[in-house]
Amino acid sequence: MTLSSANENPLGYHPVGKLLVQFSVPAIISCLINSIYNIVDQIFIGQGVGYQGNAATTVAFPIMTILLAFGNMIGAGSASFAAIRLGEGHEKDAKKTLNSAFTFSFFVGIAVMIIGIIFLKPILWLFGAKDAIIMNYSIDYTFIILLGTPFNLVSIALSNLARTDGTPRLAMYSMLIGAGLNTILDPIYIFKFNWGVKGAAIATVTSQVISAIILIVYFVKETSNPRHMRLDRKYLKPDFAIVRGFLALGISSCITQSAICIMQIVMNNSLMHYGNLSSIGGDVALSAMGIVMKISTIMTSLAVGVGMGAQPILGFNKGAENYARIRKTYLMAISLATALVVAVWIICHIFPANIINLFGKESEDFVDFSVNCMNIYLFGTFCAGFQIVSCNYFQSTGQPLKAALLSTLRQLSLLVPLIIILPLIFGLNGILFSAPIADIASAFIVAGFIIPEMKRLSKKANETLKS
Repeated sequence: MTLSSANENPLGYHPVGKLLVQFSVPAIISCLINSIYNIVDQIFIGQGVGYQGNAATTVAFPIMTILLAFGNMIGAGSASFAAIRLGEGHEKDAKKTLNSAFTFSFFVGIAVMIIGIIFLKPILWLFGAKDAIIMNYSIDYTFIILLGTPFNLVSIALSNLARTDGTPRLAMYSMLIGAGLNTILDPIYIFKFNWGVKGAAIATVTSQVISAIILIVYFVKETSNPRHMRLDRKYLKPDFAIVRGFLALGISSCITQSAICIMQIVMNNSLMHYGNLSSIGGDVALSAMGIVMKISTIMTSLAVGVGMGAQPILGFNKGAENYARIRKTYLMAISLATALVVAVWIICHIFPANIINLFGKESEDFVDFSVNCMNIYLFGTFCAGFQIVSCNYFQSTGQPLKAALLSTLRQLSLLVPLIIILPLIFGLNGILFSAPIADIASAFIVAGFIIPEMKRLSKKANETLKS
């Protein structure tokens, strides 16, 4: 047990509740800001272009999810890896992790950008852009978003590592400044310059570049504290042993986002097909569900933020073998995440029409279907806090296999089959009912993993006290 490192670092001895709030609040704000990027685009596009523009951003959403998958694989993985190394007292390895993650994320971003641009049109067709107008809008929006991929991945990676470095507010400020700039530029580019969906994409990429620059400047800046990680020219060449280590921990985050991407592709195509068979129409169904999915990301981002805030505490105390603090951190994180998600869940069910109208004044049929989507599709989201924090727990404590398994559970193992099967019986409404069934079922399965884990932690904590 690395008792000395636990006694030297606040993560090992400060009150868990205070630490969780200190790390979670900035992480939650960062996650909300990240969600708001797309939502702000959708609101202004809805007001300036109409529902077909919103349908195009819904088609492009899986690409945004793929980018987030790569970013979280590197960012969450390297942050967990660095936190465990710090808990073990290996500060040099933590510094190498930062440098390797920075370089690796930038070059992965370039590779993803090139591949995405080369195959853009077939990808968008696969993602649901069957209509010519929606395809054109989707190309205009996504091409520009892809150009910012290297900076987007660097920003995601460094914001995760900033939390492990003990500066969670920096990650929040970098995202806050970017989101503020995006909100200012969106109406200028869309309405004043009349750039439409291209303007929204340019505003988003500009904001991502600024966020990345802020984080890079912080990590380049010298510090007198030897525990702080810094970018160093001699370590910028990736250490592939370290890269393999943090990718192994981050793979569950990548799998989670990849599963979401697959779900979104199946969802988009199902909405177009069954929407066209109904009186609603495929483009209306696609646009309405796109709004509901964006609102869903706000709810889940609250839980993700709590999980990210708990990650450095869990990782450090895993390295320091402080099992009582690990268990306490997890239980407090579950309580906080669930309370936040349920609060927003209640608001969505009380004021659905008011929320939908923020995205543009469309026909009464559009609003009615959107409200129906929100009430049914989001019904089981109250389980999200428990599921997300539990998956994050296994990742943060060096159990990537369990994290990866549980990460795919809701999206891939349950939701995708339900989206395919239920509409065969219930038509378009079958797609809506698939989500609450998947949410509640996956919560029970996750409980089957986490309850024995908590018992194991209690046993180890008691054994440590006795020794």
